[in-house]
Amino acid sequence: MAFRLATWNINSVRLREGLVARLMQQEAPDVLCLQECKSPVDKMPLQSFADLGYHHVVARGQKGYNGVAILSKIPMVEVDARDFAGLGHARHVAGRLENGVTVHNFYVPAGGDIPDRAQNEKFGQKLDYLTEMRDFFRDTKPERSILVGDLNIAPREDDVWNHRQLLKIVSHTPIEIDHLHAVQESAGWVDVTRADIPQGLLYSWWSYRAADWDGADKGRRLDHVWATPDIANAAHGSQILRDARGWEQPSDHAPVFAKFDL
Repeated sequence: MAFRLATWNINSVRLREGLVARLMQQEAPDVLCLQECKSPVDKMPLQSFADLGYHHVVARGQKGYNGVAILSKIPMVEVDARDFAGLGHARHVAGRLENGVTVHNFYVPAGGDIPDRAQNEKFGQKLDYLTEMRDFFRDTKPERSILVGDLNIAPREDDVWNHRQLLKIVSHTPIEIDHLHAVQESAGWVDVTRADIPQGLLYSWWSYRAADWDGADKGRRLDHVWATPDIANAAHGSQILRDARGWEQPSDHAPVFAKFDL
């Protein structure tokens, strides 16, 4: 079964319901993973998405903060939802598609502004969250799995607009990158986007603070699509829909796509 998957930090699914609908109509991914939904599940506009063919939903919501959802045209059942690091946040949900593939949707904590856990509790929570992700996947040894989401780390030098300037900025510090690599190594996860697009600057997030985000182009690749080694070779067609960052009242993230032929 071939399917196209997208991941997008939507920064409020209720505020940007129209943008989600636009993506569904324009790009028609079979599976759409959203992060930072900022809504309880019962307040998400799920009927509107069902009317566009997305009848299958697994989600965890939270009023005003966090929140993750997987919307699918393909039959899917929930298989997991974990509170990594015991934060009480809605940051993870997993669904299994009818072909047996499990999709993990994550919203990793941003980590605040100071990259020092002694001075900044949020940074410590981010590192702890990543450590528990590592331990979970190391222990469960996932197969036929895809991990997507806003992981809030740009790991490579060409995943940020200026490597040297961002080395001390949260999302590109060496300790965060080391923690992310540990998660990746825990199950041999393959970075599908970079397997498809191995060279060149590549971003999925541009700050709202930039007056001209497109012209300044000071982006970071915070949003990721990974796959376990047993299905990674089936992945292709990776794309970041940069244009979506320029839609009216946009999220500060752009959707990231990949195709899987399984």
